[in-house]
Amino acid sequence: MKKIILLVIGTLSITLSQAQNINDALRYSPGEINGTARFQAMSGAFGALGGDLSAININPAGSAVFTSSYASVSLSNTNIDNNTTFYNGQRDSSESNLDINQGGGVFLFKNQKQSSPWKKFSLSIVYDNTKNYDDQWIANGTGNSSISNYFLANAQGLRLDEISAFDGESTSQAYSGIGSAYGYQNQQAFLGYDSYILEPTTYDDNNTTYASNIAGDSFRQKHNYSATGYNGKIGFNAGAQYGKNTYIGLNLNSHFLNYERYTRFYETNNDSESLVREVLFENALTSNGSGFSFQLGGIFKLTESLRAGITYDSPTWMTINEETTQYIETLVIDDTNGDFYQVVDPNVINIFESYRVQTPSKLTGSLAYVFGTKGLISIDYSRRDHSKTKLKPTSDPIFNAENAYIENTLTAASTYKIGAEYKVNRFSFRGGYRLEESPYKDETTIGDLTGYSLGLGYNFGNTNLDLAYSNAKQDRNEQLFTGLSNPANIEADNTLVTLTLGFKL
Repeated sequence: MKKIILLVIGTLSITLSQAQNINDALRYSPGEINGTARFQAMSGAFGALGGDLSAININPAGSAVFTSSYASVSLSNTNIDNNTTFYNGQRDSSESNLDINQGGGVFLFKNQKQSSPWKKFSLSIVYDNTKNYDDQWIANGTGNSSISNYFLANAQGLRLDEISAFDGESTSQAYSGIGSAYGYQNQQAFLGYDSYILEPTTYDDNNTTYASNIAGDSFRQKHNYSATGYNGKIGFNAGAQYGKNTYIGLNLNSHFLNYERYTRFYETNNDSESLVREVLFENALTSNGSGFSFQLGGIFKLTESLRAGITYDSPTWMTINEETTQYIETLVIDDTNGDFYQVVDPNVINIFESYRVQTPSKLTGSLAYVFGTKGLISIDYSRRDHSKTKLKPTSDPIFNAENAYIENTLTAASTYKIGAEYKVNRFSFRGGYRLEESPYKDETTIGDLTGYSLGLGYNFGNTNLDLAYSNAKQDRNEQLFTGLSNPANIEADNTLVTLTLGFKL
């Protein structure tokens, strides 16, 4: 297929002005509770504890808490149930997958010099699948606004000769040439015009106003969403114990992501005034990225039982590359020559210039109380200001406008986690609860996330086997396209079952 390069300014000024694409920007921000079964069973409340590979991801000082070298691997089954309401329609969908979501090891080195205050040092490397993007849902209902509004919003103000094909030019050539010369917005207008959805006021090149060939106020609509991918991280850690009560650590994190999304929107109407009665609009997006972040942390034994932890997570600096493909098909009513289907299939991959996303930093404070060898209770509190999310370079005026929109739309959000563990002989019983506040000021585009967890572990001596069950619920509103009056409301119910095998080295 023929490839083209589009101007990133033209692209971002369209896609990121839509609310759901701010959700896309949030997608690159880390924060899910993934990792070992013990970690998940306690809802990730590990900032003051350490001694677990996933705890190093929360507080890098946790590696120095280990008493011996250790390794583990975790296998998780994720199940996502979505209940989607769109106008008068409601649909349920489910997605399940099995992954190795965490693995790594920590290597401990005790200082043989007894007089030194530096008691031991640790080095570790840990892989974490921090986010799983596999998801699917269906929005189905009868709405009062048409997909034609999306194409009108892109076309108004553009010259007709900048959104239409030259004589003798194929669809692929026109779509590619318009994208190269004018950008993504003009491509969307071209799709609307070439599929007969848009009607220019006059057919001269200087025309800049358009009307819709879809009439009425009742439209049956169905939107299919399907996504796959992951957001992974490899953390390189160094930690140390100073004296009897102080542990410090540093993580250097290499991030990588792959996200593939396919949407299929289908609309029909029976209005006798409509020239276009059916619209099928397909879009595919592939995103790949890489990035870097670091973490600094400390754990302090305030008493023999009471511990405190603090962690600073730097911003994550990501470079994103994106590709898109599009397809549209309409049923056109022609009383003279007979009805026909108009297919606009450019068969072109849009390859956009790479851009950068800077996700905000995070600060976490933790407290834990250890009841000897019987058990413990732990509390974590973290805060991240999502309004600090940046698209770069910030010197670009379009990026500045989008950053201002993000700053006015998103807000600072807190996360609360509490976990407990109780031991009976070789068995460990665990549970936890978490609350993540919405990153949106309106608290409805994405709602608060609430979750609970349970777990069981057995210690064989040098080997341990742990099992965890965690559940999280969160509501969100997905704006399908600009111009559709109602978003799809999605009630997501995510369940994660994790099995971890760990062993001393």
